[in-house]
Amino acid sequence: MNFIQKNARPLLMASIVVTLFSCNNSPEKKEEAAKTPDTSVVTIAATPEAPKLAAPFDMMEINHAVKDYASWKKAFDLDSSARAASGLSSIVLARSLDKPNDVSVTLLVSDVQKAKAFAADPRLKDVMDKNGVVSKPEIGYYHVSRFNPDSKQKQWVTITHKVKDYAAWVKVYDAEGPATRSANGLVDVVLSRAIDDSNRVQIIFDIKDMAKAKARISSPELKKLMTNAGVVGAPKIEFYNQAE
Repeated sequence: MNFIQKNARPLLMASIVVTLFSCNNSPEKKEEAAKTPDTSVVTIAATPEAPKLAAPFDMMEINHAVKDYASWKKAFDLDSSARAASGLSSIVLARSLDKPNDVSVTLLVSDVQKAKAFAADPRLKDVMDKNGVVSKPEIGYYHVSRFNPDSKQKQWVTITHKVKDYAAWVKVYDAEGPATRSANGLVDVVLSRAIDDSNRVQIIFDIKDMAKAKARISSPELKKLMTNAGVVGAPKIEFYNQAE
């Protein structure tokens, strides 16, 4: 999963569609429920489009379907000033692997309350309606505690699920380890928790081998591991391509 626009840098996080604002690498006012035991900070090299970005940080995720991606993308780019005014800048723009008109927008958040006000403003719904959004947007807010800037894949999978107890879950997750996941075609990229529900976890993996990744994700072994870790209900699993 690339987290900086590919024409701006060779590292992780591609497809930034607006200029990233300068961010403080010692974040303040994080919601207490979203903190994790991991305190490591990973830094991305600065570029003209992307000043230094480091974990931990907050992000806003918007998922919806569009009538025509090219038309929607033009309107999205033109609305960048409104996002900037609310302290939002684009991190990732992605399209569903199976449904290219299903779009996921991930935004870097400087102020969670401003981000929520932006999402609740009727102006946003009007802009979406006028520019071909054809489904009700799903919006989530996450605190990212772990972030790997070194992976460079152009396809990734996002797994979101509830857990009974985060501390117990992360012990099992860490015991499995990145080496095991990598052997199964999955490269650790993001570990985050929902700001409004600290037991809602989102993990993102770059995919270096799609066949191995899908086999692992659907395997009885992983299902058992998730059960042992206290995952509640069926996880939401979404495969994405880097968007242009």
